[in-house]
Amino acid sequence: MQKFLLLLILLFPSFCFAQLKISGKVINLNDKKPISDASVFLNNASVGNKTAADGSFILTNVRPGQYDLIISVVGYETYSKAVSLVNNNLVLPEIGLIPKTIELNEVKIKPNLDWGKYYDLFKRQFLGTSANAAQCKILNPDLLSFDYDAKTHTLEASSYDFLEIENKALGYKIKYKLNQFTYNTNRGFLYYDGISVFEEMAGSNSKIRRWKKKRQTAYLGSPMHFLRSIITNQLLQEGFEALRLIRKPNPEYKGGSFEDKNKYLQTLIRQPLDVNTFAKRTDQPGLFALSFNDCLYVMYNKKASSNPQRTPDVADVATSITTLDEHEAYAFFDNNGIIRNPRSIIFEGDWTSYRFAEMLPVDYEPIVTTK
Repeated sequence: MQKFLLLLILLFPSFCFAQLKISGKVINLNDKKPISDASVFLNNASVGNKTAADGSFILTNVRPGQYDLIISVVGYETYSKAVSLVNNNLVLPEIGLIPKTIELNEVKIKPNLDWGKYYDLFKRQFLGTSANAAQCKILNPDLLSFDYDAKTHTLEASSYDFLEIENKALGYKIKYKLNQFTYNTNRGFLYYDGISVFEEMAGSNSKIRRWKKKRQTAYLGSPMHFLRSIITNQLLQEGFEALRLIRKPNPEYKGGSFEDKNKYLQTLIRQPLDVNTFAKRTDQPGLFALSFNDCLYVMYNKKASSNPQRTPDVADVATSITTLDEHEAYAFFDNNGIIRNPRSIIFEGDWTSYRFAEMLPVDYEPIVTTK
């Protein structure tokens, strides 16, 4: 991630952002001819379209923020470009796609006798074990490949094409290309990333109302909700408190899980932090940064905790611990409440229960309730 000069944060009173447009034209880089019927979408969002006969496209109803624009079509290399929208529509220069010139011959792969076991482990960690996960289904799991390292107790997975996933709990059909999945069974460490596009499922009026309610439930108290509340300077109003948690290695620690409370000697500073002490605005419009000493201890007071190992015990509310990676000084996030360098930050506590089954598109708009 490029380094940015950090300035004092300027907080917005509310999310009153216009819906914007992205337009452009897609051509063959070699012969400059337009490419029609290419899929153009914003990664992990609900915005997508196809190119017309002349290669042009328009993406509408785009929420301001930073996105990865993805273009995919058979016979060409997948295109990816970071784009940022603040207050104005975005008109892109011509985008040239590189034709695939090498077709791989059929490869015969030796059957993985442990595939079923690895897939079950993958599903538990990727989809989660919540009530939402029980209504989440991967329709084409045969696209997944697994590799397990017995020495490091690490399962890795990827998909060579887009997985088709139905989330009947939240009412989404999702196409998801899994780039990387890593789960260490000893440490409990989980990381995955990929590219995706969301599509709302069709349903009766009662189903749509139920889906909207469950999406709101998934959003409230989530990392996305927390980061958006930072930008609007409404942490307390939205139900959040952020405290400083000081950690030191426990010399008597004998080893255990990633979240083992005996791993550290911990002191919680019970004075809530002012948002300006851990969040800053960068010199790039629409981009913000988290930076803090020790750990950020985040409580969401409008939801009960689902984590029996929360420590220290302040109250029976949703509690999460956030730590910056030792190699990162900042975790950058955008107007959508999305961390732009996800490897920079580690979650413990309730936020670890947010898996793919709770995943919302990055341009999700919560229901506004009147008080």
